[in-house]
Amino acid sequence: MLEFWTKEIGLPYSELLKIGGGVHQHRLAMKGSIFKLNHTRNLLPVNTPTGYRELLIASDVSETTPLTDPDGNKVTLVPVGLHDITNIGMKMVVRSLDDARRFFTKSVHAEPLSNTRFRWGTTVFLLEEDKNAPIGGGMQGAGYRYMTVQVFKVDNEHTKALERGALEGSAPVTLGSTARISFITDPDNNWFEISQRKSLTGDLSAE
Repeated sequence: MLEFWTKEIGLPYSELLKIGGGVHQHRLAMKGSIFKLNHTRNLLPVNTPTGYRELLIASDVSETTPLTDPDGNKVTLVPVGLHDITNIGMKMVVRSLDDARRFFTKSVHAEPLSNTRFRWGTTVFLLEEDKNAPIGGGMQGAGYRYMTVQVFKVDNEHTKALERGALEGSAPVTLGSTARISFITDPDNNWFEISQRKSLTGDLSAE
């Protein structure tokens, strides 16, 4: 996997975090974002896939270049600006476009680019409706499992998102001296991490 993501995709290796419980998180720089490649010594649970189906990376290519990593995850290099993607994008399958639109526009105040595309931070989410899609299997398992957005105050953003209709994945918690994080979920149980990283904000206080 590291050979694919660093050599074939070209993501620079950033750092290794030892999360505990036999999990190592390899962090790769990706267009201003971080790609988190988690490696576990234990077998992964066989859970339902999430709605996150294909990662799109804006690159110096003249046409879309679809690829598949060793675990079967779809990743496509796209020309800068395609679908308004200047950094990264994520194709998502949702059971209800109306519910998903409400989540992105009301719950997290993402910028609507069209009826099926929304920019949250620097990531463009591209939605496709499948009324028969299963509920997302949560954070444990193979494949793309969650997306992260960086904020200055996790507690404020977490509370506001819940007040506006998001569901709680887990309440804010401080991870040592590195970050304060929480998780919310959309109507299809896709998980989103809200992160207040000290190296970016200079502060981990809740208020």
